[in-house]
Amino acid sequence: MNTKKLSLAFSLFVVTVFSQTSFAQGLNWEGQTGALLTPFAYTASSPSGTFGKPEVGFHYLNGGNVIGNDYQLHITEGVGKHFEIGYTAALSSSGNVGPTGSGNYPPSYLFSNGFNEFHGKLNFVNENAWKTKWVPAIAVGAIGRTGIQRVGSVGLAHGASANNADFYVAATKTVTQVKGLPFVLSLGDKATNASVFGIAGNAQNWQGRLFGAAAVVLKGPAKSTLIAGSEAVQQPHYVEGLPRAATVPTSLSYFVRIVPHLEGTPLQVDLAIVQAAGKIVNIPGNAVDLNARARFGIGISYHL
Repeated sequence: MNTKKLSLAFSLFVVTVFSQTSFAQGLNWEGQTGALLTPFAYTASSPSGTFGKPEVGFHYLNGGNVIGNDYQLHITEGVGKHFEIGYTAALSSSGNVGPTGSGNYPPSYLFSNGFNEFHGKLNFVNENAWKTKWVPAIAVGAIGRTGIQRVGSVGLAHGASANNADFYVAATKTVTQVKGLPFVLSLGDKATNASVFGIAGNAQNWQGRLFGAAAVVLKGPAKSTLIAGSEAVQQPHYVEGLPRAATVPTSLSYFVRIVPHLEGTPLQVDLAIVQAAGKIVNIPGNAVDLNARARFGIGISYHL
């Protein structure tokens, strides 16, 4: 009986410790370490004083017949245990919805074209700092997007494009005090002039927007770990180039992160249902439903 109890306690300890490692290594939609949409205060793993091995990733979102399909290709590098930098190429294949009226751009055309994303993050408070068990990891970060030719940008001169950015602070804590059910909580605030991570172009102005995530760590089949959770990201309400009646709802995701084996696997797979946007133009008789409220997404991260 004592042997069984010791074995169970050790298993729970391994899952608990590994949950922190797995969250630290997974890349989000824009290539930052995080959940599916939101960044965490953790950074890509690296030794003290030098560069770590890069992490690569791929994300896909079936945005529906209006937005089309979006693809993200990432590479992220950890530096000195507290910093990360990375680049993401945002690509798309447009939907198939044509013009809604005389002289209008086809809705799907407004969401075509790819762009660039550059990001960096600095963790300045370690989790459980000062010999505590309750202090979260805290980090500041930024992401800049260039070459955007979507929604409000399509009317620019030939070859011109728009840029936008996020500046954020995030706090993340892996809670291990609940026996047998470790969980992760994350909360952050960002100043942004982007609409839906740049997918819908630019917002009409800079705004402060909250984001957060919560997830539990579970044992999966074949020695795998399952990290199941949900997250929310407030979006600026108005899109540049559209009437102020055009509103964007909060982005939501419900995800499961699959880590195939407990001992140091570099591979992680995310499966998710995402709400990107719904009816963004709420004008009587001229509403445009982006049909992107319950769309399937998948992400893959691999630490080289």
